Amino acid sequence: MPDYDFVHTGPGTLASRYMRMFWQPVYRSDDLKAGHAVPLRIMNEDFTLYRGRSGTPFVVGPRCAHRRTALSVGRVEEDCIRCLYHGWKYDEGGKCIDQPAEPVGFTKNVRIASYPAREYLGLIFAYFGGGRQPELPRFPEFEAEGVLEVETFVRACNYFNGLDKACDPLHVFFTHQDPRMKVDVRSIAADESEFGVTTGTSRTKRSRVRVSLLGMPNVALFRLPPAGKNETSWREFASWSVPLDDEHYVSFNLTLIHLTGKKADRFRQRRARKVARARTSTTEMAARILAGKAAIDDFKTKTPNIVRLQDDVVLAAQGAIPDRENEYLGRSDTGVVLLRRIWQRELAALAEGGQLKKWTRPANLLATTGIAER
Repeated sequence: MPDYDFVHTGPGTLASRYMRMFWQPVYRSDDLKAGHAVPLRIMNEDFTLYRGRSGTPFVVGPRCAHRRTALSVGRVEEDCIRCLYHGWKYDEGGKCIDQPAEPVGFTKNVRIASYPAREYLGLIFAYFGGGRQPELPRFPEFEAEGVLEVETFVRACNYFNGLDKACDPLHVFFTHQDPRMKVDVRSIAADESEFGVTTGTSRTKRSRVRVSLLGMPNVALFRLPPAGKNETSWREFASWSVPLDDEHYVSFNLTLIHLTGKKADRFRQRRARKVARARTSTTEMAARILAGKAAIDDFKTKTPNIVRLQDDVVLAAQGAIPDRENEYLGRSDTGVVLLRRIWQRELAALAEGGQLKKWTRPANLLATTGIAER
């Protein structure tokens, strides 16, 4: 079977066609106010995202059909958007419903692209594929009571760097050096599931198992140990790696901390103070480390998210698009190898008109870093 390109995601590429068959998060809900529009770039293509006065989000094409001005600088009117240049107005379906200076019916068939959008768990999702849209996947773990943190940030490398990492439990031991995450580094195993790739290792005490899931095509799902004595259970964590272009991707992260009432309020206050004290972003810190102007351990007490910084560094240090032809993959890379084989298989089926696997999430699929908790 020939190699199929899962790295490049521009319009018309196989990887882009495949990714567009799934709902993708595109924006943090709290960052888009009612009546506002923003430019959006996903998979090397530009779009306009706006929130109507009703509060509903919409995704349409990037430019007005008239003189090609960016619609993101336009004005939102009810659930429509009007071009700032000459006032052409588009409804949520992309149909042009008003051209103020033209006779009635002048451009009655003018339409720009529009795409379904939904809000869920503090994120705005969009569907960029053709035909009948699938159901928006649900993640019931994150619907429970607790503190839901919704974060998004950009990494200066290809999205598949992030997917490889999600199937690589060995990096947790060496990159993050978390004493709570000690594993038997010789026990790494990976299996294909109905959801995607399940990667597991044995922990060093009492034969517990550490499991992480990669849901096809691009969502990592697992659990994290509690960071405070008041937390009643392990934290839920999900992360989508969504291409912006071939050398940048945006990570959309959800973390549910199991705290309620006053304990949850105090956690939010402490978290806000910690973030406010951070004077430098992890992106800036990573740039200094990659340029040889600092060492990663210099920032252990200077960032509210040392894990993110560590991942920023090791992923960008591979190169924006790694040289995979000259890798030496070994036993510890079993999850990475399996993920790439699945992608190759699915892209081959797409290219040849074959049967694609229908990915589902069984109710009993356990996403946990510690099946026997604590």
